[in-house]
Amino acid sequence: MAKKKTLVLGASTNPSRFSYSAINRLTAHQHPVVAVGLKEGKVGNVNIVTGQPKEEDIDTVTLYLNPTNQKPYYDYILTLKPKRIIFNPGTENDELEELARKNGINPVEACTLVMLSIGQY
Repeated sequence: MAKKKTLVLGASTNPSRFSYSAINRLTAHQHPVVAVGLKEGKVGNVNIVTGQPKEEDIDTVTLYLNPTNQKPYYDYILTLKPKRIIFNPGTENDELEELARKNGINPVEACTLVMLSIGQY
């Protein structure tokens, strides 16, 4: 199975957060992970960085930010030119989905954890 470099936006060191589980599950499936959050930290062997780090070859951006908190990242996400953006439950955003489509990015309303567990990632 192809490894998909994934940017987790809204990463957290809090084990009760879905982004924390997603980082662990993605790495368990051997997908390279870039974790971006409000605070620096670490989940397993993955460093959480702040800001908008320059990255190449991002296949997927998976969102763990509500639509209001996504706004400052619109340009950043589009600049990464991912193949798809996964809008996890609670992150659905018509405005960003439309921007994604206009930029040739596939918006997917789904749950990263479920996709991984059923082999649909």
